[in-house]
Amino acid sequence: MRKFEEHETSGGNSLQQWHKVKSPLRTTFNFILVSLCKVMPSLSAKRFLLRLTGMRVGGGAAVGLDAQFDIFFPELIELGEDCIVGYGATVLAHEFLIDRYRTGRVRIGEKAVVGANAIVLCGVEIGDGAVVGAGAVVTESVPAGAFAAGVPARVQG
Repeated sequence: MRKFEEHETSGGNSLQQWHKVKSPLRTTFNFILVSLCKVMPSLSAKRFLLRLTGMRVGGGAAVGLDAQFDIFFPELIELGEDCIVGYGATVLAHEFLIDRYRTGRVRIGEKAVVGANAIVLCGVEIGDGAVVGAGAVVTESVPAGAFAAGVPARVQG
């Protein structure tokens, strides 16, 4: 199950109104920090920079190269202690639609793993110790200790 809030917008495509939703200055700041984290090899420096965006990042959280985090709503993302977010994974806390947008908290639990190039959508929780396979698209929460894979991701076995 996904948990998110819907926000109405006026006048068509909500993405064209992003600057009314979030401060362009703050969004630019977040973009710069997340972009630096994509190429920085130091895991401790990544944790520090991601915390500056408002993300909650647990000690020992490891973020692979080229991982992308939401630049509009990073404060809605939590990375648990000792979790792993793999190479090229994307974690979003929003979705812009035509006449509205959605926001939802995303939690990646303690010692959870999000595989390379996986996509985690807004409003999803990856439970403690859960594993999301490479390339999966996570549209629903994954229970603690489970393995989920596929498009859309489904709990296996």
